[in-house]
Amino acid sequence: MLSPPAWRWLLGLLLLSLLTPLYADDSGVIRYPRRAEGDEFRSRYMLAQLQLALEKAHSPLRLQPTHYSMEQERALINLERNERLDVVWSMTSREREQRLLPVRIPLDKGLFGWRIALLPSDAPQRFKDVQGLADLRQFTAGQGHDWPDSEILRRQGLPVKVSASYGSLFRMLQAQRFDYFPRSVIEIWDELDHPRGRPLVADPYVLLHYPAAMYFFFSPQRPELAETVRQGLELALADGSFEQLFQTHFAASLQRANLAQRRVIELNNPLLPSATPLQRRELWFTPPPAR
Repeated sequence: MLSPPAWRWLLGLLLLSLLTPLYADDSGVIRYPRRAEGDEFRSRYMLAQLQLALEKAHSPLRLQPTHYSMEQERALINLERNERLDVVWSMTSREREQRLLPVRIPLDKGLFGWRIALLPSDAPQRFKDVQGLADLRQFTAGQGHDWPDSEILRRQGLPVKVSASYGSLFRMLQAQRFDYFPRSVIEIWDELDHPRGRPLVADPYVLLHYPAAMYFFFSPQRPELAETVRQGLELALADGSFEQLFQTHFAASLQRANLAQRRVIELNNPLLPSATPLQRRELWFTPPPAR
């Protein structure tokens, strides 16, 4: 029979063998934050662009999700610490660019700053008479507590109610705990097709706009990885494959959004870093003239 110290040693060895795969530094992969079960669709386009960038850069790296799903701020903290995570895609802000290393190519072509309101299905006409910011201030928006959008809306004097959980925002809107949930024109339709979005509708009247960019972010300790992806994205932009992938994923969504028939309400983005490449017009979506 083993002595108590020997049992403790064996138990520790067993625990180490179980934990090692979770924390090993797999140099052949790029680890990205896993989505919660049922939300994998939210990563499809970003992962496709990341894979394209690696292929264009002739990188042998493989994409691998984390073992557990992560909300946005937890992923950003892990990335900043270079802990078991290599890349996060997120809307940029001055604070995030101070903490992390961005690749300043907007994966969304700026469309995360073009927003349509999700509304409860029993209030589809809620924004019918909304003409500008003054009218919009009568309504409360729902947002994630750690999203830059929350602060952007507040800086315009717009009431905001926040949640720590993305999924709970849909339930809160259905329960009328706030009045609208502004979503990007390239994500709202997939969300409406999801079971939790089916009790909701898209507002047909208003389009909110503020300058924004969705980037790949890397740890400041991994500049070589950021440079590999940057070079790959630039090559994809140059040969048209970036645009082809973008259109494959979002052409139908943009047509469905009916942008030209909406009233545009322009918002400032005081969080936008000065290094945002607004002068590179080829990186940004150009909307049709609004009515």
